[in-house]
Amino acid sequence: MAVPHNVPFPSGGTWFDTLHKTFDDVPVQANNDNAIPTSDFLEAAESLTTLFDVLGSMAFTPVKNDMIGNIKKVRDRQLATPADSETLQSLVTNELKTKKHTAAEGLLWLVRALDFTSQGIRSNLQNPSHELSASFRTAYGNTLKPHHSFMVKPIFSAAMSATPYRKDFYAKLGDDQAKVDEAAGKWLEALEKQVSILKQFQARKEAKW
Repeated sequence: MAVPHNVPFPSGGTWFDTLHKTFDDVPVQANNDNAIPTSDFLEAAESLTTLFDVLGSMAFTPVKNDMIGNIKKVRDRQLATPADSETLQSLVTNELKTKKHTAAEGLLWLVRALDFTSQGIRSNLQNPSHELSASFRTAYGNTLKPHHSFMVKPIFSAAMSATPYRKDFYAKLGDDQAKVDEAAGKWLEALEKQVSILKQFQARKEAKW
C-alpha cells in the first residue's frame, strides 16, 4: 500500500506496514545451523533504518548512515562473490579464508547496531513510564558504547538526547496503540532471534580474524 509522504503509516495500520521487508520475512534455516539468507536480511536491515527518520532528529543521521555503510560492506561482498555469500554465515567464513574481513567487520558492527535498536525499543515497550532517551541510553551502554572511540561516543550521546517524547514517537507508529504494540512485538521477536543467532556465530573461532 502506498503511503502519502506526510503520513508515516497507512490508515488503520502501523509504520511496520510500510516496511519493504521485516525480520519476520527472513527465512532462518533452522535445519542448516540457523543460516540466515544474506539478501533477505540486508533488505530487512535497510527497512529498519527508516525508523531513525521516524525518530525525527538530524542527530540520528550519523547512526543511520553508519548502519547503511555497514550494510553496503556486506552487500558489496555478496555482489562480488554471490555463490559464496548466499547466507551471512557463509559470506563471513568464505571472506575470512581470503585473509580479508571488510564484510565480516561490517556485519559485526551492523549486528551491534541492530542489537542497540532492538534493546532500546524492547526496553521502552516493557517500561511504559520510561522516555525513549532513557531506554536508548541504556541500550547504547549495553551494546555499542563499549566498542566506540572517545570521538564517536559524543555523536551517539547527542542522538540519545535528541529522541522525541515517547507519546509523540508512538503516535508516528500508528493511531491504535494496541496494533502498534502487536506489530512491534512481532517485529522485535524476529529481530532479536536473528541478532542472537549472529552474535553466537560471531563468537565462534571461524568467524574471527
